Amino acid sequence: KILLILGFLSALAVIALIAVAVTQNKPLPKNIKYGIVLDAGSSHTNLYVYEWPAEKENDTGVVKQVEVCKVEGPGISGYSHATEKAGPSLAQCLQQAKEVIPSMQHKETPVYLGATAGMRLLRLQNESAADKVLSSVEKTLRLAPFNFQGARILTGQEEGAYGWITINYLLGNFKQSGWKKLLHSLKSISETSGALDLGGASTQITFVSKELSSESPENQLYFRLYGKDYQVYTHSFLCYGKDQALQQKLARDLQAIWVDFYFQTMESSSLHDPCFHQGYQRTINISDFFKNPCTSDKKKQLPFSQLYIEGEGDYQKCRENIQKLFNKTHCPYSSCSFNGIYLPPLQGDFGAFSAFYFVMNFLNLTSEPSPFALNEVTDTIKNFCARPWQEVKTAYHHIKEKYLSEYCFSGAYILSLLENGYTFTENNWQMIHFLGKIGSSDAGWTLGYMLNLTNMIPAEEPARPPLSHGSYVGLMVLCSLVLVSVLLFAWLLFHKPKCLQKGIV
Repeated sequence: KILLILGFLSALAVIALIAVAVTQNKPLPKNIKYGIVLDAGSSHTNLYVYEWPAEKENDTGVVKQVEVCKVEGPGISGYSHATEKAGPSLAQCLQQAKEVIPSMQHKETPVYLGATAGMRLLRLQNESAADKVLSSVEKTLRLAPFNFQGARILTGQEEGAYGWITINYLLGNFKQSGWKKLLHSLKSISETSGALDLGGASTQITFVSKELSSESPENQLYFRLYGKDYQVYTHSFLCYGKDQALQQKLARDLQAIWVDFYFQTMESSSLHDPCFHQGYQRTINISDFFKNPCTSDKKKQLPFSQLYIEGEGDYQKCRENIQKLFNKTHCPYSSCSFNGIYLPPLQGDFGAFSAFYFVMNFLNLTSEPSPFALNEVTDTIKNFCARPWQEVKTAYHHIKEKYLSEYCFSGAYILSLLENGYTFTENNWQMIHFLGKIGSSDAGWTLGYMLNLTNMIPAEEPARPPLSHGSYVGLMVLCSLVLVSVLLFAWLLFHKPKCLQKGIV
């Protein structure tokens, strides 16, 4: 009987030990949430899928990019004459998102669409068409299996601020983790890094300045992220994205042509443009050109319907033409960028992304950790502009002609914007870092938008083991003591004198 009891207790103690250990150390289910943000830019739309743990960290979700899909065709503002096609153009990328996100989570996955400067311009030009485009987009997003949260046109301030959040999140400036460990060269002398964003229709500059004045409150925003407060300067220049800047420059050239016609010093409708390669030719329809809000104020009645552009490939003359876009004659504040807009003193590192990166990367000027000096950047762009069009076309035959033909202008424009517009100099040029991706995430406003929106998602209790640490340790100790006690009793029973065993029996 004693042997049976001892055997039973031993087996019970072993089983209890194994059961508690297995149950307690079983892998916990991942509690992952997803979100979708569509960046409806002036030239195209991108869909981004983000994921984050349902548990919160200092009131802001830990978000990372897991998928990106480029929508075929133009940006949604390009459907102003066929508004019903704007929404269906997103269908392919929405299908891709459905495949990435587990089907059980489709209904709870929020989807947001933010339209930027292309739609801001369309709203100025034709508010009815802009509303119809957004309605078409909203209809498509509501039909998707996700939790539609809104499709709206972002302000320039929002676009700049969310880009700043993205850059600083990915560099680890809000918390001591993330990609900053991998990008130690981007450590800033200030707590955060500034953000420079360049699109097709607008450009944004955003940073924290210790010398930020209260003289222009409309250029200030306040954020609370990861338990800290930030006061940020931001401004968006509509019509100063690279595509609209080119349109503005050409409109100025057309004004000069109108003057020449008026004084009868010009007989043909051709223009020699220093910002295009020598040998390049392009034709512009005058009637379409001045429909744009960025150029409509420069409209002139010309005695021809088309303008023929012939490239010259002269970088210096191109810079001189571009610099006329930046009005530096009037500043009602202590310091300005251009067009009478307040700009506090530049401070710290700046991450330059979107078209800043794409253009400079094409020109092989984005190497890290040692950025190129300003004179090297200038020489590289100058030499590229001087190359004949046929040579450039042959060397880069895989790039669409429209994009390739404009890299000379875009490179010269970026230098003009940063030097003449934002007053970067040779002394602080190397504080600018041209960024396409940081880790696995694209640099841009969408991740910052997602980070900010996760503040509206209630925090959930994390999945926990069935026992607390103290209970787990207590049970393991108890079971171990029972097993040791049984084994000790058994040893005493079989190794003591027979008289003791008889007495026990």
